[in-house]
Amino acid sequence: MVNRLSRRSVLRIPAAVGGITAGGFLGAPACGVAPLGGGTDSHLPKPFASRVGPPDPGKPFVSRVGPPDPWKAREIRAEFLHAWKGYQRHAWGHDELLPVSGGFREFFSDRYSVGLSIIEALDTHYVMELDDEVARCLEWITARLDFDLDAEFPVFEAIIRLVGGLLAGYLATSEQDLLTMCVDLADRLLPAFTRSPTGMPYRHVNLRTGAVTGSTVPLAEIGTNLLEFGMLSQLSGDSRYFQASKRALEAVVKRRSSLDLLGTTLNVETGAWVDRVDIALDPPADSFYEYLWGGWAMFGDWDCLRWFQMFDASLKKHLAERVGGLLWFKQADFRTGALMGRRQYSLAVNVLAVGGDNPLAEEYYRSWTAVQEKYTVIPEEIDYIHLTVLTPDNMLRPEYANCAFDLYWQTGDPFYRATSWSYFQNLKEHHRVPGGYTVITDVTKRPMAKGDYCPAYVFAENFKWLYLTFADAPRFDYASGYLSTEAKILRGLQPPLPPGGK
Repeated sequence: MVNRLSRRSVLRIPAAVGGITAGGFLGAPACGVAPLGGGTDSHLPKPFASRVGPPDPGKPFVSRVGPPDPWKAREIRAEFLHAWKGYQRHAWGHDELLPVSGGFREFFSDRYSVGLSIIEALDTHYVMELDDEVARCLEWITARLDFDLDAEFPVFEAIIRLVGGLLAGYLATSEQDLLTMCVDLADRLLPAFTRSPTGMPYRHVNLRTGAVTGSTVPLAEIGTNLLEFGMLSQLSGDSRYFQASKRALEAVVKRRSSLDLLGTTLNVETGAWVDRVDIALDPPADSFYEYLWGGWAMFGDWDCLRWFQMFDASLKKHLAERVGGLLWFKQADFRTGALMGRRQYSLAVNVLAVGGDNPLAEEYYRSWTAVQEKYTVIPEEIDYIHLTVLTPDNMLRPEYANCAFDLYWQTGDPFYRATSWSYFQNLKEHHRVPGGYTVITDVTKRPMAKGDYCPAYVFAENFKWLYLTFADAPRFDYASGYLSTEAKILRGLQPPLPPGGK
C-alpha cells in the first residue's frame, strides 16, 4: 500500500491501550494521547491525569468475531464511493448534496460553506484506504476553509461534526493545519460556554463576534461535546475545552430529580427546566448519555462513570418496559415517574450499547430489528405499542448499523452481521439514486417515496459502520478504537502498511 497523502502529512498515530470499541466496552478504559510536543499530562488538570492504567497484561483483548468478509466490505466501499462521486460531481466545496436534482445546500449558514461533507468524509476515506480522496480533501481544506464568518453556528453540530471531523483527520494524517483550524474553531465556540451563567452552552454562537443566542437547549446539545473538546485539550495541551465540557455536564447532573431522572430541555441562563418529560434514550437527549460513558472510556473520568451508572440504573428502573415481548423505553415525568408517552425514535437504538450491558442492549436491538423486518427501512418514529409509524421518513439514519457494529464486536454473534447486511441491502435498494444516496419521505409506500437530500453525516457514519463490521481494516485497531457519536475515529487509527507489508 503506497501512502499517497499530501507531502506535508507525516502520520503520527499515538499508541492506544485498553479495549474500548466504538462506544462499547470490552475492557479497561485507556488514557489518551499525550499533548502536542511530546509532553506529559502532569501539567493538565486531574481529568487528564493517568487515573486508569493500561489493561491487565494477564487479560489480553481476544476477539470473538468471525473472519472478515472482504467481498461484502468491497461492496460497501463501492457504494460509499458512489455516494461520494455524486457529491464530487454536483456539490464539491459545498456543505451537502442534493443528489436527485444535482444541486447543493449549505448546512450552517445560507451565506457560507465550510465544506461539511469534505470534513465528515476525511477519516472514512482514510480507513477505507482511499488515499487520493484524502489528499483531495486536505487540499480543499487547507486552501479554502476559514471560520472567520459573520454567521451564527449551532454549537452542538459544529462540535460533533467540524471539531470532531478535523480532529479525526488530524489523527489520521498529522496535517498540522487541521489541528490549527480545529483550535481556531473551538476558540470561536467557547463563548457559548464561558458566557453562560450556568456553564451550560448557548445554542448558537456567531463565529466572528462571539455573540451568543438560544438559551433554551436540549440535553444532547448541552452534553455532547466532552469527547471532541477533551481530545482537543489533550492534543493542544490547553485544558479549557475539557473544563468547559465537564462543567456543562456537572450543571445538568445537579439538576436531576430525586428519581435520578432528567427533563429534556433547560434554560441555560436560569438553570430551570422548561419541560418535565424524561424521554430516556430518544433525541434530543440520546447522546448526553453516550458522552457520559465516553468521558470514562476515553479519559478515565470517574465522575462520568458514576453519573452514567446512576442514570443508566434510573432509566432501567423507571422507563424500561416490554410490550409484545419487545423492550422499549417510555416517556415519564422526571419528577414523579408518571407515564407521559410511548413513542420511540430510531436514533435511540445505540445508546444502551455504549455501557456494556450486552443482554439489555441486545434485547433493544432486536426490538428495532422487528421494526426493520416490518417496514424494510426503519421509520424515524414509531408508536411501540402497535409498531405503527408516527413519522414515516428516514433521514439516512446510521444508528442501527452503529449498534450492529458495537454488539458484533462485543459478542461475536453473527446475528449482528446478518442484520446489518440486511440494513445495507435495504439502503442500497431504497435510498440509492444515480446521483448518490437520498432520504426517504415515506417508508410505508411502495415504491418508497424519495426526497432530494443527502445529509453530510452519511459520509462519516453509515458506510463506515458497515465497512468496519465486515472488513479487517488495517488502519483501524479493533481492540482499542473509539468513535464519537458522529462516527469520528478519535482513538485506534493505525498508520498505513508499508508497500508489500502485512
